[in-house]
Amino acid sequence: MTSRWETSRTEAFSDGVFAIAITLLVLDLTVPSKELNHLAHGILHQWPAYLGYLTSFVTIGGLWLAHHGIFRRLQFVDSRVMRINLLLLLVVSFLPFPTRLMAESIRDFDAERTAVIFYGLALTVVSFTVSALWAAVIRDRALLKPEVDEREVKAVTLASAPNVGLHLAATALAIPAPRAAAFVYLGIAVVAVFRARPDTTSEAADGGNDASMLRP
Repeated sequence: MTSRWETSRTEAFSDGVFAIAITLLVLDLTVPSKELNHLAHGILHQWPAYLGYLTSFVTIGGLWLAHHGIFRRLQFVDSRVMRINLLLLLVVSFLPFPTRLMAESIRDFDAERTAVIFYGLALTVVSFTVSALWAAVIRDRALLKPEVDEREVKAVTLASAPNVGLHLAATALAIPAPRAAAFVYLGIAVVAVFRARPDTTSEAADGGNDASMLRP
C-alpha cells in the first residue's frame, strides 16, 4: 500500500522555506564603508547587488506561485512527491549563495562569466526540479483532486516545461555575454510570475476547468 499524507503540513513547511530564502536575499544589500563619503554614488554603484536581489526575489516568487499551482490540485502527497519537494526546497534555499556570487563578480572580467553560469545552472536545477515534482504527481493520478481532468493535467505539464529550456539557453548565453544573460534571467523570472493566474470562486465552483486555471 502506498504511503500518503495530507498536503497541509508539506505546504506550510514549503512556504516557510520560500519565505526564509526570499528574506535572506536582502542581507547581501550593503554599501561599503569606504563609499559613505560619497553615499549617492555608493548606492548607485551597487547595481549588481540590486539586479541579483530582484532576479532571485522574482524567481522565488514565481516558484512559490508554481508550487501553489501544483499543490492546490492535490488531495494527498506520497513519499516520491515528498522527497522531490524536499529537493526543491534544498535548491531554493541554496539560491542566495549564487545570487551573491553573481552580484560580487559581475564587474570582474575573470570571474563574471563563471559566476553568471553558476547562477544559471542553479536556476536550471530549480526549474528541472519543479518539472520533476509535477511529473511525480501525475505518475499517481490518485494524488490529484477528483475535479482535475486530463485537459488540465496536460496544460500544467506544458506550462511548466519551457522554463528548463529557457534557463539552459540563458546559461549558454552567459558564455559569450555574461551580463546580457544576467538580465535574461530576470526576464524569465518576470514572465513566469505574469503567467501565473489566481483562482476565483466561480472557477473553483466549476471544478477547475476554466482556461485561466490551466497554468501553475
